[in-house]
Amino acid sequence: MKAGIHPDYHITKVKCACGAKHEFGSTVESYEVEICSKCHPFYTGKQKLIDTAGRVDKFRTRMEASEKMKADLEARQKTKKKVETVEEKMTRKAQEKEDAKEAEKAKKEEEKKAAAKKKAEKITVKKEDAEEKEEESEKTEE
Repeated sequence: MKAGIHPDYHITKVKCACGAKHEFGSTVESYEVEICSKCHPFYTGKQKLIDTAGRVDKFRTRMEASEKMKADLEARQKTKKKVETVEEKMTRKAQEKEDAKEAEKAKKEEEKKAAAKKKAEKITVKKEDAEEKEEESEKTEE
């Protein structure tokens, strides 16, 4: 090896963001890292988010805004009035007319039944009155 052209080799102290300290051989005397073998998800099996510039928070706020916009859009679409085509309008009106006719027929039938019931009640009342008069007349004749 040629003398004077190579950098100095040191025992380097590496400090991790989790607080672990390691010693390695390097040309740099000491430095800090964000993740090491003691806190890396591959080795620990636990998930850890490393956010160096607030990227995760920015992403989460964008996602929340996106979800809110989707919910607002769905709400607007639900409240938005459906445009009715001419054919749909004609069939709806025809159905309404048929329903109205059926309701009118049912009402007339009920009125007829009610009138027949009243008439039957009058007849029974007249028969009862006639029977009472006959009984009275028989009593008076005796």
